[in-house]
Amino acid sequence: MRFLVYQTAFLGDLILTSPLLKSLRKSFGNSEVFLFVRKGFEDVFRGFEGISVISLKEKSPLKVAKLFRELSVDVALSPHRSHRASLSLFLSRIRRRIGFNTSGFSFLYTDRVPHEFKRGIHEVDRNLSLLKPLEDEFEVIYDREPEIPVSSTESESVVEKFSLKRPYIVLAPGSVWHTKAWIPEYYGEVAKFFLKEGYRVVLVGSKGDEPYCQKAWESSDRKSINLCGKTSLREFFSIVKEAALVISNDSSPVHVAVSLKTPVIEIYGSTVPDFGFYPYGEGDIVELKGLKCRPCGIHGRRRCPEGHFKCMVDLKPEIVIEKALKYL
Repeated sequence: MRFLVYQTAFLGDLILTSPLLKSLRKSFGNSEVFLFVRKGFEDVFRGFEGISVISLKEKSPLKVAKLFRELSVDVALSPHRSHRASLSLFLSRIRRRIGFNTSGFSFLYTDRVPHEFKRGIHEVDRNLSLLKPLEDEFEVIYDREPEIPVSSTESESVVEKFSLKRPYIVLAPGSVWHTKAWIPEYYGEVAKFFLKEGYRVVLVGSKGDEPYCQKAWESSDRKSINLCGKTSLREFFSIVKEAALVISNDSSPVHVAVSLKTPVIEIYGSTVPDFGFYPYGEGDIVELKGLKCRPCGIHGRRRCPEGHFKCMVDLKPEIVIEKALKYL
């Protein structure tokens, strides 16, 4: 059989699709699995046996559908809930198309699976539920561990390239959404504490995260190592793999850490763990409970709608440090 998994969302969502890919490989060992991803994410699952990655070069559903038809796929599964995903798969004439009932144009799927949100069900399990319709015909073997293939040889070479001496802690202060980003100066305070304890501290993030990382670096008395915007995606993975601990906002570095079996502390502001993006492995969460305004949005916001930003301002560095010490 030939399977197609459609996931053109951002990095964290893509990583949380890995258990679905692994389950397909375990359940249908001799099958081919094609993964359709956003351009720039072709290397995320490099080394993942049995997975052929196709990047998104065309946005037109007609052109994407033509590409899919050429693959002669038997079953398509779409964790991505966009109208474009539903339409592209429908136009591809793939015989069986499985998606969520909350997807745009969900009526175009042959099988619709309930999308359970805001009940604490993890995104990993939501994605795996797309395999349920296949249980009537096949024995489905579920693998629930997120994974990114990074060898020790690869990670060691990256650590050497950036002259990182262990043990070190990774801080990821950035976020696309302001209300999901803990105060950068608080990250700086955490960095100063662990620097005094003998750890090195590495700041990571994309080019867009540089303002957050810069403030955190300056607040650490410029003694942390600021690699924000200076690494490739694979280099970022390697740095996380070799870290003693990762501290991050509710963002993709959390899922990178879990997939590489690195302990992680996840800091929540405007979003909540019940959305299903908490660490699916060794890790912990930090949040300010009891605020009636939380959550104020599914994805975060550009600014605090209440104007006080208490969910982050009142979450002091000492709270995060106390949690982190349990893993060091």
